[in-house]
Parts: sequence; C-alpha cells; structure tokens
Amino acid sequence: MSKRTRGLAALCLAGVMLAASACGGSSGGESESGAVELRFSWWGNNDRAEATQKVIDAFEAKNPGITVKGTYTDFNSYFDRLATEVAGGRAPDVITLGGAYPREYGDRGALLDLATVGGVLKTDKIGAAALGNGKFSNVQYGVPTGVNAIALVVNPDLFDKAGVELPDEDTWSWEDFSRIAKDLAGKLPDGSFALTDPTRTDMLDIYSRQRGESLYTADGKVGITDKTLVDWWTMTLDLLKAGATPPASQTSELTTQPAPEQTLMGRGLAAMQFDWSNQITALRKASGAPLRLIRVPGESQGTQPGMWLQASQIYTINARSEHPQEAAKLVDFLVNTADAGKIVLTDRGIPANSDVRAAIEPQLSEEQQIETAFIDTLTPKAGPPLVIGPTGSADVWKILDRVNAEVLFGRQQPAAAAADFIKQVGTAIG
Repeated sequence: MSKRTRGLAALCLAGVMLAASACGGSSGGESESGAVELRFSWWGNNDRAEATQKVIDAFEAKNPGITVKGTYTDFNSYFDRLATEVAGGRAPDVITLGGAYPREYGDRGALLDLATVGGVLKTDKIGAAALGNGKFSNVQYGVPTGVNAIALVVNPDLFDKAGVELPDEDTWSWEDFSRIAKDLAGKLPDGSFALTDPTRTDMLDIYSRQRGESLYTADGKVGITDKTLVDWWTMTLDLLKAGATPPASQTSELTTQPAPEQTLMGRGLAAMQFDWSNQITALRKASGAPLRLIRVPGESQGTQPGMWLQASQIYTINARSEHPQEAAKLVDFLVNTADAGKIVLTDRGIPANSDVRAAIEPQLSEEQQIETAFIDTLTPKAGPPLVIGPTGSADVWKILDRVNAEVLFGRQQPAAAAADFIKQVGTAIG
C-alpha cells in the first residue's frame, strides 16, 4: 500500500472517528499560568523548523497571552501522523495541508470555516485566485502560505542567437507559439531545440481550462474532452516533425531525468520549457543563462485564463480547537505580517499577501525577485482555482507519459491516444 493510500485510508477512519470522539479533548489548552497554548504542525526539514520557530517567537512576543508549540516531521510521514491525530481528537490547532487534503479534511468536518474568525484573520490582501486554493463547497477552509505557478521559462540568449524576437506574453496565441518554435528550430545550432516536449498534466490543465474545460470536474470525473486532446497532440506532433522538439527517443529518456540540471533548459539546450515558477533559481544556476519567466500562450484568446496560482501549502484551523480566535491570530500573523515574511521569505512559496511580497523583496535573490515579479503580474490575470484531482489521480502523470510516448513514436494517432487516455484516467479515478 502506498503512502498516499495509507494516508487516505487513515483519513477515512478519521472521518468516522470525528463523530465518535466529539466529546473528547481538543488540541490546545490552558497552561498553568493561564496562558492559551496552541499547537501548530507542518512538514519540512530542520532549516524550515528553525525559521518557523523564529516566527513563533516573534508571534509570542506580540501576543504574550499565547504560547505556541510547533511540531513537524518529514513529508512522507506527516499526513499519516496527522490522520491518526485527527482520528484520536488530538489534532493541532493550526494544521498545514496541501494537495487534495484541505478538501478531504474539510468535507469530513475536521476544519474550521474561516468565516467564523473573519474578524481576526484578514484576507483582503490575498487575491481571490490564491484564496481559491483553500475554498471548497463555498467554504473557506484555509489560506495559502505562498504561491507559485506554471510558466514558460525562456532562454533569451538562444533567442538572440537565432535572431528570433521574444513573444508578447499579453497577446500571443498557440498559433504564435508554434510559429515561433518552428522559426527557432530552423536557426538554432545542432543539438539545441526550440523547446522540450510540452506534454505534461499541468499543461493539459491549462490548455483545457482556456477552453472552459479542466482535466477533472468538480465531482471527480474526467473533464478534458477528446477534441482538446486531439488538438494538443496534433500540435505537438507538428512541432516534433519540424524539429522544434527532440526526437521521441530523447524525450522518452528525458522523462526519467526530472532534475533541473538534467533538463534541456538546465543544460542550455532549449529556448523554451514549461515549468513551475519556483524552478527558476535551479534552472538559472544549472544553465548559467539569464532565464526569464513569461505567461503561457493562449491566455488572451481563450474562454478564460488557463493559468492559476498554486498554493505551496495551506494553513487551516482544527474545527475542534478550544481556541479558534487565538489560532486565527497565529495564521493571520503567518500570512499577513512583514515580521513573519522577512523570516520565512520564499520557503513556503511567494507570499500570497501583496504587502508582504513587497516587504521582503529587498532581501530576495535576483532569481527570487524574478519569481516574485512574475507572481505579481499574474495575480490579477489568473484564472479560477484549479480543480483538485480526485483519489486515484496521483498516478495520472504516468498514464500521460505512456500514452504520449505512443503518440511521439507514431504507434498511436491523436484520436486513438485521446480515447485511450480518457479511458485509462477514468479507470484510475473510478
């Protein structure tokens, strides 16, 4: 049984036991001196723990009636332990979550509706696109620790060598993208490519969202249509045939080498690559090139923007906390104060609060400033929150890699691949 499966199994047990343990004690309590004691959990390494403890110290200094006990573990064991704590009625007051967990715990009644502490926990400086990561069934269960986004990483040096102008990210279409990629392909040195093969689950999400669809529907079904998949693979096959992307054998090899320094972009051999904005530091370091981040094509032509702000993590409050107001004060301090921001910086993503982003900018590296500027520009233009994949969706990227290889090697045509992908994903998410 995988870690995720065990975690979900424990979570299901937690949902059952919440009702049974409704009369049990909660996470926090009163210390002997009468001060409120909160528990705050997160995952991460020792460096994150050290920085978080400094934030806790700063919070306690400003709130002398509240003490905070921080608890953390590594990512692999965090959610198993949390599920056990929730089941036993011993969950922390402030809980860090991510992925599909805010929805799963929220749907089971384990998380506080933050509207009940709206007088303490402010969200007016956090954009709706970022807040949407913690809102499910019209209830705000969490606020983002920070955000990042899918971007197109471009290497200006290769564009210059090819004599091709960088695109206008505000207006360019997928047709422009294909034209530029083919233009680059005819002018770059041997061994260099216009871009890496762009097929990945997050790009299918963006491409389908621009058409008013999504990879998954809100009720946990496959949302992307055959036509959208056919159009996507027709485009990528055209790029392959034009030499804009690597041969199928090279793309297949690259899928097993995901580290930034192993990618074509990291090796200085690609002019464009779709990737997460928080990879810019590693890619710049690996390539030695002045890489930039721009928005993906098609954002101004579609039914809606496809890009979204992805929460790095989500802060939530235990629905059974004895001190929800004090817990809300802690979350408010974590996400809305420059004091906390200047300690954490971008460790939990680019701060979602615009004022905090501005406050920490002087302390950031050049790469972090590039990422922050990108998020600032994207925030007012981002589309609706991403539909979180249902149980079983964690392995869809493997399905996509297999089907995409069939397309690139010419063993399946786009129409057959589209039908195959939709069938396999439907089976996986059941």
